Amino acid sequence: MFVTSSITTTVKAVCKSRLKTGKSLDATGAKVTAPSGPICCAKVEPAWRFCGADWRTTCVCCYSKCMNPLALIAEDDKDIADIIRAYLEREGFRTVQAGDGRTALDLHLALKPDILLLDITMPLVDGWEVLSEVRRRGATPVIVITALDQDLDKLQALRVGADDYVVKPFNPVEVVARTKAVLRRAGVARASGVLRIGPIEIDTDSHIARATGQDLPLTLTEFRLLAHMARNPTRVFSRGELVDACMPGSDALDRTVDSHISKLRRKLEQAGVSDMPEGVRGVGYRLWSHA
Repeated sequence: MFVTSSITTTVKAVCKSRLKTGKSLDATGAKVTAPSGPICCAKVEPAWRFCGADWRTTCVCCYSKCMNPLALIAEDDKDIADIIRAYLEREGFRTVQAGDGRTALDLHLALKPDILLLDITMPLVDGWEVLSEVRRRGATPVIVITALDQDLDKLQALRVGADDYVVKPFNPVEVVARTKAVLRRAGVARASGVLRIGPIEIDTDSHIARATGQDLPLTLTEFRLLAHMARNPTRVFSRGELVDACMPGSDALDRTVDSHISKLRRKLEQAGVSDMPEGVRGVGYRLWSHA
């Protein structure tokens, strides 16, 4: 186990302090960077997720910002890491940096990034061991970025579980493009996995939903409604569509949806999330209206 409690504690403390700064935040060798503006400290267990605004004061405007993917950059060369970070952030990514393999594993466990950009030749724990451990934990997409240019190295990385392989020196624009492509493929492959909409997290495999870090005590129908709308949060669903998708085989009337939505909305409000889902007069419901 590579968990370092001081890193997790420091990252949470930094975010929880709500520092109004766009500068890098150093925590035990890990640099966490958010876009300029106040830091969102919406807690999504077991991690504190970062974005460029405070969803508690900017309401649904911040929900879309919270959806920006988080990239973990594991690279011991600070100059290279800073270049990758700058190009990713320019495209709207949130980033966190680790200068060695052990810190990378700690941050991966604590923050659950959407993608890992991984160097191989790192101190403390090398990239091969990091890749193996990340694969053992789950399906986080990984792009290996390394000076190792032999075919055997590429084949080994792909066998262990890397999604892509980039050889140094590289074009940072290409790295960003590859990152987006890997995330698109991963999104399709993991469509039935975890859905994140702002402070809401829905694990469709384990049927667990959370809002601002709190477990939501949802019924099966309420969970199905939330997950179904979360897959396309800005789309307006008719009541009939929601009955067919979330209450299959039921003879429930369309208006039965109103009762379930009302109870779902009440439970979200109790967890600190207001105005979700939204009613659209004469049509039906959508989870939220801001893309």
